Amino acid sequence: MSSNHPYRSRAVRALVLLHEEHLRRFIRTWRLALEVPVSLPPTADPAYASLGALGRHVLSAAGGYLVWTCEMLKLPDPGVRPAPDATAIVHDADGYLDHVLERWRAEPLREISDEQLETPEYPSRWGPRYCIDAMLEHAVMHPIRHAFQLDELIRNH
Repeated sequence: MSSNHPYRSRAVRALVLLHEEHLRRFIRTWRLALEVPVSLPPTADPAYASLGALGRHVLSAAGGYLVWTCEMLKLPDPGVRPAPDATAIVHDADGYLDHVLERWRAEPLREISDEQLETPEYPSRWGPRYCIDAMLEHAVMHPIRHAFQLDELIRNH
């Protein structure tokens, strides 16, 4: 998981590496949840309709955070392809994970400077405003939160 690529910002490099570490951890936990299998609590949130939907949600979001960051900073399109649907993701998760992580390691994020991290703030796709640093931190925390939820469901199974 180490990155030999040069980054203008050590903060961005750290967040890229942390994102990869925790996204991989989520996938391991998610796969365990599929094996157990755990039941997700009932909710109207489509991201929790099934374990497949949850896996797709987390992997799709990982690509979405990168695309949003590049759009806000007017960086080149990172070329993230859409995530497989909730049924296909169960079999295609590893391939899609590798694709998303490769795109995260690609050129656009390596060019972000420390000065671009804090200001300005940009509207997220779901409403709140984020600076680039906060969105990259959100991208790190998103799989951590969902892995935590699944860990609790597995323990209480």
